[in-house]
Amino acid sequence: MSCRNACLIFLLISSTATLAQVSHSEQVQISPPLMRGIDPPAPEATVAALELQADRLRSEKLYLDALDYYRAALAKKTNDAHLLNKIGITELLIQRYKEARKSFERAIHNDHAFADAYNNLGVVYYEAKKYGTAVKQYQKAIARDSSSASFFSNLGAAYFSKREFEPAIIAYQHALELDPSVFERTSRAGVQAQLPSPEDRARYNYTVAKLYAKMGLSEQSLEYLRRAMEAGYKDLKNVYKDVEFAELRKSPRFTELMASKAPAIPD
Repeated sequence: MSCRNACLIFLLISSTATLAQVSHSEQVQISPPLMRGIDPPAPEATVAALELQADRLRSEKLYLDALDYYRAALAKKTNDAHLLNKIGITELLIQRYKEARKSFERAIHNDHAFADAYNNLGVVYYEAKKYGTAVKQYQKAIARDSSSASFFSNLGAAYFSKREFEPAIIAYQHALELDPSVFERTSRAGVQAQLPSPEDRARYNYTVAKLYAKMGLSEQSLEYLRRAMEAGYKDLKNVYKDVEFAELRKSPRFTELMASKAPAIPD
């Protein structure tokens, strides 16, 4: 074999090996399917027992197992609105939004007075950034139950995300009047405003600080005021003239916070 032919064969083998390495490094490996962690529902189990077990599994974040148990319960109690709502919540928690929407719609179809299902359907639309449709669902929930702080908080979040600040403030004020700790809870069924810019986030924090100050809740007001400062709220000087902060301005902690000039945190 000539030296020239030997070199060509060497180069061909080297090129093939290199291509094989590139191909190998770019392979896609399918992850194993999500596994169920417990035994399937027993056929003889009662609806109450199945639902109770599903609730426990959902609280432990074993969502697929929870869905199995909820659906087994639903098979024994067809079209039960409360079971359909719980199925929808579980689907929402694993971001199966299309399935969750259908579950909530089925719950509403079977119980037109079920306020929670309207609220949760609103959350699905909110997650899809369909804020106007979300507002309508939250309003339907409130029309059926005006005692839920979460409904008003969700409504405020949807209005705020639409940059409709006045109705957002009114909704948030209702939420705080019903439950002063409503903003401190986090839940997939109770959402915060999806704010597209640092400026909007700063305005949201200042608005909440003002509402807390109006209610005389200084600790919460100062916390959200600090967040507004860190987010670079451009109209912070209004804190010295907004009537809602009149009492808070007398606090040494307010003076200390304003003197700290908390630096804005970059987005």
